[in-house]
Amino acid sequence: MGFLRKLWDLLQSPEGIKVVKYTSVSVISALTSAVILAIGFGVLKLGTEVWCTFGANVLAGIPAYILNRRWVWGKGGRSHIWREIVPFWVMSLSGIGLALFTSSLAHNFAVDHHLHHLLRTLLVEGANVAAFGTLWFLKFLILNRLFAQIADAELHESTKAEASAR
Repeated sequence: MGFLRKLWDLLQSPEGIKVVKYTSVSVISALTSAVILAIGFGVLKLGTEVWCTFGANVLAGIPAYILNRRWVWGKGGRSHIWREIVPFWVMSLSGIGLALFTSSLAHNFAVDHHLHHLLRTLLVEGANVAAFGTLWFLKFLILNRLFAQIADAELHESTKAEASAR
């Protein structure tokens, strides 16, 4: 019971709430990517596993950025290109790179084993989830630190502006 109580207390803390929100955004992003990939590759057959994985993950990255910035880290206003957008997309593209590698492996496996298109689709979906799941925790730590530093800098600037206005 002590472990569950500690876990509950952690989830009630500001950091715990942030983890729950970040996890929710990750689930939404993963589902968005999975649906786009299933439609693009599985149904419409718009390209290879690799190209469809790339497109699905880039498209899913857009709402992921917005939700993470606004809901998880409570940021409003215009995004800062170098402090927010570029680091987010560098991390996202590293995840997409890993997803492209795993989808390429899935493609080669499917070709070597003459898998039916439905099984190929399921295999590439699994490869995509595995790639992003691998990087999930590391990405949270980096984004949490990044947005915390930005919030601290903005607080310092507003405090400084208030002091000079007096």
